[in-house]
Amino acid sequence: MTHGPRFTPLADSLPASVPFVGPEALERARGRPFKARLGANESVFGPSPRAVAAMQAAAAETWKYADPESHDLKAALATGLGVDTTHVAVGEGIDGMLGNLVRLTVGPGDPVVTSLGAYPTFNYHVAGFGGTLVTVPYRNDHEDPQALIAKAAETGAKLVYIANPDNPMGTWHDAGTIAAMIEAVPDGTLMVLDEAYIEFAPQGTAPEIDPDDPRVIRLRTFSKAYGMAGARVAYAVGAAPLIAAFDKVRNHFGIARISQVGALAAFEDTAYLAQVQAAVSVARGRIREIAAANGLKALPSATNFVAVDCGRDGAFARRVLEELAARDVFVRMPGVAPLDRCIRISAGTPADLDLLEEVLPAALEAARKSD
Repeated sequence: MTHGPRFTPLADSLPASVPFVGPEALERARGRPFKARLGANESVFGPSPRAVAAMQAAAAETWKYADPESHDLKAALATGLGVDTTHVAVGEGIDGMLGNLVRLTVGPGDPVVTSLGAYPTFNYHVAGFGGTLVTVPYRNDHEDPQALIAKAAETGAKLVYIANPDNPMGTWHDAGTIAAMIEAVPDGTLMVLDEAYIEFAPQGTAPEIDPDDPRVIRLRTFSKAYGMAGARVAYAVGAAPLIAAFDKVRNHFGIARISQVGALAAFEDTAYLAQVQAAVSVARGRIREIAAANGLKALPSATNFVAVDCGRDGAFARRVLEELAARDVFVRMPGVAPLDRCIRISAGTPADLDLLEEVLPAALEAARKSD
């Protein structure tokens, strides 16, 4: 007699883990909420008021299934990006789209290349479909395009992943560097260009890419600059045959009707996006000032967070993080040395950063005393 589910050998071999522990879980464990939520790279400035109004108006129609084609949102994205709708796929966050992309392209044992310490959800999906993850180290706190391409060629990788701007370090490469990387993609490899933070980057960061180029797929999201992380909406731009293949595996009702409506209104509200970009720029400057006042070094950032070098090793940075949490400030840190000498602080409201400024000296002092 068989008792319980019969998992596949692959599923049986996987750890029961998720890439991130949410701040809500930490709050339940500690028995009280954080006063400043500065660890998840969310936009504390929230969505466009137009998006909020659109979602409120759509709430009464939640009894309806969402449009499985996301027609209106996809059409607006295509027009705004200057591509055809056949070049655009919409999905439930970049996390969901990465899962579908890996499912489409990676089989058991297939090599996949990424940077050691880069976005862990991508690694989670590669493991979940049985791929073999191959990593290369960061170079000077940047992902290393040349090393990634060389490793992809060496291993015959199905996918090579890079985020530009990068998470968790906030650094970036200019458009020319990314374009050169695309030109060097080996035959049979697909480059995954994660541009989740592109709206915060300097002009000249996003390269012009022929949407019919089969060597690359670019991913963007409404979770960051558009302030809709909880709505779970992202999109991919790529060659039409690859985009069409998403229909083979995607959850056709994976995006809520409210989310579709909200994302469309947010995308059209360019004035509000500019306000958020300006507020994030101010917050990054404030974080740099706070870091410097405490003898710490803030890394240059093209995202809505700043990586702050705590000046020692990962164990010390983790103590700083824990001491900040004890003072009701939630932050995160990279998980791999030498990146883990840093803590990663999201661009907060003035009140959030006032609290950070107040408690950081004591958190550092307590972390040093525990040596």
